[in-house]
Amino acid sequence: MKVISLAGSPRQPSRSSALLALSEQWLSARGVEVVSYSLQDFAAEDLLFANFSSPQLKELVAQLETADGLLIATPVYKASFSGALKTLLDLLPERALEHKVVLPLATAGSTGHMLAIDYALKPVLSALKAQEVLQGVFAHDKLVGQYQSFPAELEDELQARLDDSLETFLAALGHRHSLAIARAKRQHAHA
Repeated sequence: MKVISLAGSPRQPSRSSALLALSEQWLSARGVEVVSYSLQDFAAEDLLFANFSSPQLKELVAQLETADGLLIATPVYKASFSGALKTLLDLLPERALEHKVVLPLATAGSTGHMLAIDYALKPVLSALKAQEVLQGVFAHDKLVGQYQSFPAELEDELQARLDDSLETFLAALGHRHSLAIARAKRQHAHA
């Protein structure tokens, strides 16, 4: 199985990227191939001026085509996910997440933003035709310690929620992967 991870914070290091790195490590330890991207992998000019021909963007799209899922992390600013991340998502093809399982992760300085995943990010992921967008994990900034170095330190409650969500993600990926193999066999038989 293959997962694309996307760090949507304009700052590195960041709390949301620390959550993402821990999740990548968890998935890799269970045999999942993880291909990592961050906003810093894309030229700012390509994002700001909607350069659909950007080599980095084309590489991301090609990687997404062969992936089973997307692990996406973002800080919450002004009650929504990162604007720079939105700019990147706007450049993806309409069906970029078709047949993909998505696990969103978000961090914020206030629990007042805990619904940002549901009201801001999930609609965009659905517009990209994600097969399934899981509940996701919201973390208050104070629950993510030592994020400047790996591994970050998570409060026990947050670590338990992250582990549960990753177990659900892994199960959904396995189901999606099995369906993709069956679909490919049917297409090959009809060819």
